Parts: sequence; C-alpha cells; structure tokens
Amino acid sequence: EIMQAESRPLCASDITFQLQKQFAFLPGGRQDGCPIIVFPEFPTFGDLPEEEFHSVLTYLTSVPSLNAAGVGFVLVIDRRLDKWASVKATLLRIAVSYPPCCLPSLSQSVKQFVLSSVKVIMLSSVTELHTYIDRTQLTEELGGTQEYCHEKWISHRTAIEGFALMVKKTAQTLQSFGTELAETELPNDALATTSLLGAHTEKKDQMKEDLRIAQNQGGRLLESIKEPVLKNPEYIMNQDELENLATVQRLMSQLDETEAAFDEFWQRHQTKLEQCLQLRHFEHGFREVRAQLDTAAERLAGFSDVGISPAHAEHILRELNNHEEKVSVRKPASALACEGDRLIESSHYAVDSILPKCGDLRTVTEALVTELRARKGHLLKAMELHQTLEKAAKWCDDGIYLLASQPVDKCQSQDGAESALQELERYLDTPPQYRLTDIGAIWREYESVLTDHVEKGFKKQASMLEMFDKRMVSLKKLAAKQTRPVQPVAPRPEAYSKSPLSSPGEPQRYAVLAPDSKGRCPVPAGRSSEEEENLAVLRRHVMNELLETERAYVEELLCVLQGYAAEMDNPAMQPLIPSALQNKKDVLFGNMPEIYEFHKRIFLRELEMYTESPELVGRCFLERMTDLQIYEKYCQNKPRSESLWRQCSDCAFFQECQKNLEHKLGLDSYLLKPVQRITKYQLLLKELLKYSKGCEGADDLQEALTSILGILKAVNDSMHLIAITGYEGNLSDLGRLLMQGSFSVWTEHKKGHAKVKDLARFKPMQRHLFLHEKALLFCKRREENGEGYEKAPSYSFKHTLNMKAVGITETVKGDSKKFEVWCNAREEVYIVQASTAEVKTAWVNEIRKVLTGQSCSLPETNGVCYFPFPPSPLKTSHRGSVKKGEEKKTEPASPEPSSSSSPKYNDKSKGRTPRSQSRAWAMWTRLPNPKAPRYDWFLSAHPPVLSAHLTQGGY
Repeated sequence: EIMQAESRPLCASDITFQLQKQFAFLPGGRQDGCPIIVFPEFPTFGDLPEEEFHSVLTYLTSVPSLNAAGVGFVLVIDRRLDKWASVKATLLRIAVSYPPCCLPSLSQSVKQFVLSSVKVIMLSSVTELHTYIDRTQLTEELGGTQEYCHEKWISHRTAIEGFALMVKKTAQTLQSFGTELAETELPNDALATTSLLGAHTEKKDQMKEDLRIAQNQGGRLLESIKEPVLKNPEYIMNQDELENLATVQRLMSQLDETEAAFDEFWQRHQTKLEQCLQLRHFEHGFREVRAQLDTAAERLAGFSDVGISPAHAEHILRELNNHEEKVSVRKPASALACEGDRLIESSHYAVDSILPKCGDLRTVTEALVTELRARKGHLLKAMELHQTLEKAAKWCDDGIYLLASQPVDKCQSQDGAESALQELERYLDTPPQYRLTDIGAIWREYESVLTDHVEKGFKKQASMLEMFDKRMVSLKKLAAKQTRPVQPVAPRPEAYSKSPLSSPGEPQRYAVLAPDSKGRCPVPAGRSSEEEENLAVLRRHVMNELLETERAYVEELLCVLQGYAAEMDNPAMQPLIPSALQNKKDVLFGNMPEIYEFHKRIFLRELEMYTESPELVGRCFLERMTDLQIYEKYCQNKPRSESLWRQCSDCAFFQECQKNLEHKLGLDSYLLKPVQRITKYQLLLKELLKYSKGCEGADDLQEALTSILGILKAVNDSMHLIAITGYEGNLSDLGRLLMQGSFSVWTEHKKGHAKVKDLARFKPMQRHLFLHEKALLFCKRREENGEGYEKAPSYSFKHTLNMKAVGITETVKGDSKKFEVWCNAREEVYIVQASTAEVKTAWVNEIRKVLTGQSCSLPETNGVCYFPFPPSPLKTSHRGSVKKGEEKKTEPASPEPSSSSSPKYNDKSKGRTPRSQSRAWAMWTRLPNPKAPRYDWFLSAHPPVLSAHLTQGGY
C-alpha cells in the first residue's frame, strides 16, 4: 500500500487538512502565462512541519496544466507585517522545499536579486505590486479584483480528482469485462448458453449503471464549475477555473467514447451469444429430428418382407400406409431445414456447421420418402405376382388332382387310355395366364421379388408337367395297337451340368529373374527390352515418390512434435494452455512419438536401401509389417484426439504455435497425416506391382500389398470394436476380430412364444455383427452427437454366440443375401441378411473357416460346415466297411451324379444295394442343395452309414 501511495500522484483528498490552513494557495491568476502562488500572512509559518509544507507546495505546483507549469510559477509572499528576517526565513524555506528555486545567501539588505534561474523582487507596498502584476489577477487581499473562495477551490479540486479516478476505474472495469467476454468459450448446449447470456447481460447492465453514475457526477461537477457564470453572465473565469472546466469536459468525453466502444463491442458479443443459442437450439432440434428420421428409416426397413400370399402382402401394405400416416417427421425436418436457411441468410457465424445439417435433413427426408414409395411399389408388384403364382399353384394342384383321380383300371384298355390322354391334353390347353412360362421375364417385370416363391412355383409346375408327360407317355403306349409285348426300357438318366469348380489348368508362371547391377530386371520372354526399360523407369519414379513422401512425412512429424507437443511443456506457454488441455498431450498426439521414431530411425533408412532395386522393396514392408501395426493404436485414439481438438481449437496456445511455425494449416491437418500415410502405402505398392510383373520381388510386393490392406482392415475393425458398450467381459478373450458389419436380423427361437416367433419373421432388427475367433457378437448401432468428422457411432451389446456351439446354413429361402446362424440344435436361429450377395459370401466363408479350424466333434457342437462337393464315395458293404479288393481311385462326385456313376454297394445276402446305403447316397447328392440338412439330422436319419465320410469332410 505504501508503494502504491508513493507511485500515484498526490491528490487534494490526501492533504485536505493541510490545504485548509491556507498558508499557500492558487487563486487562479496569471502573470505572463505563469500561474501565481500566493503565500498570505501566516503568523505560524515558521512552525509548519516540513513534510506538510512540502506536500502543499508540491500539490499546488502540480495543479496547473503542463503547458502553464512548464513556463514557471510566480510566488507572491505577503509579509507586510513581518521584518526582513521573517521574509528571509520564508524565502529560504521555499528554496529548500522547491529545489528549482535556488537562492543565494540573503544576508545583504537589498530589494532585488537577479539570478540565472530565479528573479526575486522585494516590494514595499501593494501599489508597487500592481506595477508587476495586473490587479485582475490578484485577490482582494492584495488589492486585486479576482474573486476567490478557498473552500470552494478545495471542493472543486477534490471533486475533479475523484471524478477522474472514477472515469479511470470505469474504463478499466469495462476493458476487463470486454476482455472476459472476448475470451469466453461458447457453451455446447442451449441451457448453458442461456445462462451465460443472462449472466453477461446482468453484468453489462451493472457496467452501464456505473457509467450512468459517473456521467451524473460529471454533470453535477460541470454545473458547479459553471455556477458563477450562470449566476452572473458577465463573470469571467480565471485560468484555473477554465482548466478545471476543460478537464471535466475531457473526462466526460472519455466516458462517452468508452461507453460507445463498449456498446459496440457488447452488441457484437450479444449477437454472437444469441446466434450461439440459436445454433444450440438448431442442433438440439437436428438431433431429435435426425433420431426420428433414423427411427422411421429403421421401422421402414422392417417392411422388407413381401408376404407369403396376396392377403399377407395386402396386410403389410396397410401397415405401411398406417406407418406413413404416423410418421410426421417430414414436416419438422423441412421446417428445421428452413430455419437453418434463415440462420445462414442472417450471416450466422457457424454457417459451415449449419449448411451440412440442412443438406443432411433434406437428403435423408427425400431418401425416406423415396424408399417409402419404393416399398409401396415393391409390395404392389409382390401382390400382383402373388396372385399370378397362386393361380399357377392352383392350376398345378388341380392337375395333380386330375392325375390322382384317373381310374387305373379304366386306363388299361385302349379306349380308356385314349379318353384319359385326351382329358390330360385338354387340361394342358388351358389359358396361358395360368401357367408360368419365362422365369427371366418374370424377374425382369417384377424386379426379382419373391425369388423363392417364383422358383418354387416353377419347380412345382415342372414336377407337375413331368408327371403329366410320364402319364401321357404311358397312356400313349396303352392306346397304341401293340404288335409285340411292350419291353420296359429304363429311362435315360438326365445329363447333369459339369461342376463349376472343376480344376483349372495350370496358370502361366514367370521365371524368377534377378535384377542387374542397375536394378533392372532381365527381359522376360515375350517382352522387349524397350518395354522393360520403360517399366524400370516407372518403377524408379514410384520409388522416388515413396522416398520423397516418406522424408517429408518424417519432417512433418518432427515439426508437430517440436512445435506443438514440446511447447505444451514450455513454462512460458503455460498461461496460453486452457484447463481442458492441461496434461492431455498423450490424448492429443497419441503414440505419434513412437511412429516418428520408427520411421526416422528404421523404416526410412531401410527404404533407402532399395533405391536402385524398387521391385524388391516389398521385402522391406514384409519385414516391418509387425512394426506398422503401431498405426492401429494411433487410429484407435483418433476419436479422443479429435474431440479434444474441437474443444480447444480456438485457444491462444494453438494459434501461437501455428504462428511460430508459419503453418498455413492448423494442427488438426497434421494430426491426420499418420492416417493418410498408412493409406498411401497400399497405393504406392499397387503402382510398383503393376510395373514389376515378371520381376524378382513381384510376389513379395503382392504379399506386402495384401498385408497392408490387412492392417487397414484391422485398423478399421478396431475403430468399431472400441465403440462397443455394455459388454461385461473382456473383448480380448474372444480372440482376434475377423469381420464386422451391419445386417438385418430375424430371430426364430423354438422355446419362444408362437406369436413372438411370427412377429420375428416379419420384423427384422438392425444389428452390427462382430465375428471373433471364439464368439459372434450382436450389437445395435447408435449414432453419437457431433460435428464435422464429427459423428462417431457406438454399438450397444445385445447378445453373443459361442463359436463352438454355432452352425450355419448358407442359403435361406433362395435369397442370395441371407444365411442362418443357429445353435443348440436350432433352438436359437438367427436369419441374417447382408447388404449384397458378395458380403454374405465373404461372411459365410469366414465363418466356415472358423468352424473348420475348430476341428469340431459331435459331443462339443451341433455346428455344420458345408463343402462344394461331398467326399468321394467309398465302396462299402452293407455294414459300412470297405470290401477288400473293391477299392479304386475315384474323382470327386458331382453334385448330382448320374446313375451310371453311382457307387455299387453289394449285399452279400441279396445281391442288391441295401436300403440304408441307398439312402446315404441320396443324402450326399442333396448336400449342394441350399437347404442342406444338418449334421445332427444326418446321424439320426442315417446312422452310422456315412459317419466316416462326415468325419473326413470336416463335420
């Protein structure tokens, strides 16, 4: 407090008591521009304390303006009632207290002293004083005409200085408040934004109230200074009064300017907060409407079934129309998008965030409406096709009934056979609308709906027509006049199509050719040296790009680690780091230091060793493939890093670091570099592989490319895996994650309620499946709130299946996109529909690999694994053993072997094929059928006949 008191200027309020003694005062007069200080007759002048005298003299010399004080002061010392010794003592005291007034020895009795710095004049009368100073500049005590009230002077000085201090404090408070407003981070929700806007408005109103009080005080002070003029218009203010008036007016102007600047700043801040509140309301509405749209889309996806009959399809169509009436999301989505357009038109600061959301709302709404119309059209086509199939099915049923109703005894005669034959021919001449003719035309017309039903209808019709053909052949034989006994002839077996999986020919292989000293491969057969030279140039070009981008990548990583990460530990930068970023360096940068060390010290150096032989660089990637898996950890941390960056991206620390590095792009662009780099490798390897066919190292390049793609897949899968919530166990105990993806899932549980089972068939669930080595997880995908890179999904755990108890059926109801996963002897059945047939095939193949890799046995699992062909049938006795001497080498059986290629099973007792063995072979021929029976059904229906084949086949 003492230091502060010494540093600030002396004020009238500090020495009010000393000023009131009036041993010296400023009446306001001027002599040649110099302010006049009067020392009136004061009997106890010699007894004044030195500190008191010095304070008053210092204050009086500080009151006039700098221009006036710079000219100097005129001191009028009234000692008319004292002797020369008193005058001498006064002069000496003034000289000691006011150093510029350096006086010589005053012992000589002279009336005038002229020195280089101070002129001292001794006067003997007031009249003589008037010859030096005009009477208008002197008070009445010195014979002048100037009015002066010392108490009023002290009051004005105290008020002016207090007002100046108030103006200063008000300006400082407004500046601090403005700084606080400028540094305020915008909240992330509407409630916090409303609260912040209210708090800032309340504080602003208080600031405005302080300004109003200061302005009122300044106005009263101006009235007080102008009071003599208001009372007497002829009154002429002295210089001190004029300076006081100018000072107060200047302070009032400062107040007005400060208020205007604050009002302008507050208007901008208030607008930003109001826009922030509008944005938060818009985002909240967007999340709600988007969730409703997703729910509507999810429910709409449940109407994928087209029914099993016209009535069922009509029922689904009615439900779909009811669903359309209940879904009122279109209008809220359109209204919200229009609100976003209005915000954009009003120059909202978050246009980049609002514009994509408006587009997303319109796109999703339009897609929902389009999908709804498509579903309706699909159902209408399905109803029409159902009716056609029903007519065809009824025609087939009536035909079969006709065959069954023909009396056999009457058909034995020639007339009876002719009559029956004519009856069948008349039936076949029915109108064509009752028959299915061209399956391709039906699929083209009805867009392949009801594939299973159409195939079944054609099979049923084909079977019926086949029965008609056989009956008509028999009837024609009976109706014909026979000249000799009819010889039974075995029908010629139908030709079976050749297996699509026949062994292909040997592929053309390239000879391994070692590169020459310049890294060029010798010219393979059939390739010109010029062509090979061109390929070598292209390889070197790709290798140069790989090395140059690798070096640039290493430099960028170093720049980020030094320019940002290291600066987070710099004490000088600590004040710029927000609290949300404190101790979060590992979250923001992940394992980037580890990635940098690997590339700088190892990978870059090893890549440079292949500069002259780029076709061999695949070996480098293969040797370091394990090390490159560090990117998986980096990518797993990326969502946390992006969230932290979005929270603190506007802080002064990042701006200062970017300014020091002279980067045009922000830190987020450099944090994306590792993700871009691991993706770039597979593109470069593809280019090298394209130009290295036939060269040594081509196989390594291909293997390296496959491995890099595997890493990218593992990284992508792991990004989904870390988003699983609700799983109580340890996911690492489930083994390696093999595949993940979204599917429509139906459930059919034998133990469930019948109504639940029926509903399950028509209402699919949207599930995200994670296939591990030991388990299959069913999760529900949930979209999280966010912006920009901004939406990260999460997966709520729902159910898990142990792979040791799982079985699959590869085709369901003829749908190429569906397959079944079941367990516990089909007590739990999950019908899974993929987005495409290719995705379904990839999943089935991967599940098959898991099941076959477990070497599953009957006591452990009810699973079933399918193979493209059954094992080659063995020649066995009726007991299932191979007869000695009858075994021979056979090719794998075709899916439907002809009778000529069927194995011959010998029965010692009867000399014909035992029934059990005949049934077993029929079972093998059914294996390629999409509805192949399960292993447990095989064993129960055909005990031990094919146990050896099943074991050999991997069941």
